[in-house]
Amino acid sequence: MFETTIPYGEPELMRASAYRLYLKELEAEAAQSGISSRISSLSPSLRADLFRFDAGGASEVLEVVAACVRHAKRVTIQLQFGERVVPLTVFPEERLVHCPLPVEQLLGAALTELRVLHVEPALLRPPGDPDASLIGELRLHSPLGPLLWELAMRGARKELLPEIAGPAVYRVAPGLELGALQMSGALLAAVYRLRHEGSNLRDMAEWPGFDRERAARLLNALYLQAGLMVSRSHPDAVGESWFGGLGR
Repeated sequence: MFETTIPYGEPELMRASAYRLYLKELEAEAAQSGISSRISSLSPSLRADLFRFDAGGASEVLEVVAACVRHAKRVTIQLQFGERVVPLTVFPEERLVHCPLPVEQLLGAALTELRVLHVEPALLRPPGDPDASLIGELRLHSPLGPLLWELAMRGARKELLPEIAGPAVYRVAPGLELGALQMSGALLAAVYRLRHEGSNLRDMAEWPGFDRERAARLLNALYLQAGLMVSRSHPDAVGESWFGGLGR
């Protein structure tokens, strides 16, 4: 049973079935705007970004977190985790997340099965905020970087994020620190190679231990660590565009 996975002393998590009933009530309020209630309370800029992924009422966790980081907006993402709902609060500027479950437990699950139920402005404040009453327990905060990395490498999204998709040549930015991330073998060799030379997606897919999906996942992961340089004017990028957009 899922209940046995909740650490002793943690607050009881809402059941996903009960939360979905609550969301149905919100749908009626948002019906006239044509915007899913899942994102209706967010800022216009972030809402417009997320709306690209919201067709059919479903977004992948990586897409939502990436948009929040891009817009530097503090949000709480209500995630379905098994039969429960886990609130994940993202603090992009502080590069932190707050979660009532240990992030290691969240990441230990099959990340492709996590579902975004709702996205709302964060009520919690990050550590150090003047309003101490709104700061969550310090032990429940974790670095954002490893979470982004795991979501990119093991989550549901198999294609490049829109911001880096299309004909392009990619390279790892100088000075990017990846020591806190788990890498070895072909993955580590690929990052080392991208530090010294640029490559397009098509060529990366042919590297040892890689295919198109793994190359796209790595590029997404590097982008979300603010460590990817994207060139649209490089000859190899122009060549991809000429030969039918092979970088897509």
